Amino acid sequence: MNPDAPSDVTESHEPAALPAIEFQSPGRFAVRNPEPAPGESPQAEPAPFILGEHLALERFDQPEMARAHALAMLQQAQRSLCIYSADLDPWLYHHSSIQEACTRFLLASPKNRLRILVKDISRAVKRGHRLLGLSRRLSSNLHIRLLHPDHPSEEVAFLLADDRGLLLRPEPEQFAGYALYQDPARVRLRQAQFDQAWQTSITAPDLRSFLL
Repeated sequence: MNPDAPSDVTESHEPAALPAIEFQSPGRFAVRNPEPAPGESPQAEPAPFILGEHLALERFDQPEMARAHALAMLQQAQRSLCIYSADLDPWLYHHSSIQEACTRFLLASPKNRLRILVKDISRAVKRGHRLLGLSRRLSSNLHIRLLHPDHPSEEVAFLLADDRGLLLRPEPEQFAGYALYQDPARVRLRQAQFDQAWQTSITAPDLRSFLL
């Protein structure tokens, strides 16, 4: 990996010409997603960056840092949120502050939409993931779908906020990744990837049972 990967990015109108963002992995190791602790803090602090304004690339390698960036984007999104994940990452999204931010976003306007694509929903269903409960209450503009098994999918996890914000973990089994708060070109590329997968996605039987 390139240790001199750029720390700042600027808006580009030529997605095809974008330089790759090199990701320096801290190494290969097993990560077990932590169970939600009964005594977890009911609030988490968002990262202090403005969606659509902050230009620097922000790296993270701890779950609290990842959640802070996710929370900042969820709180500031105005139109659209998309989550692409293997199993809805309980360590990241199964948190009261994340649920509250998503609720506020969805209730702010009937046009706001949160879409979630996952490979496997069974783990989230068994553990009563907060966003699954929210999808039951706000089913008109929160949609959770399962990636089609025949659809080619990249082994990454990401969050898209409007047409500006991107939180990406290149190696989903690890906590590390980076956040971009003002990069429309890279968001367009990931949005196209998400939309293509969404078109062939399916409803998970486990989710239907959960929502009954």
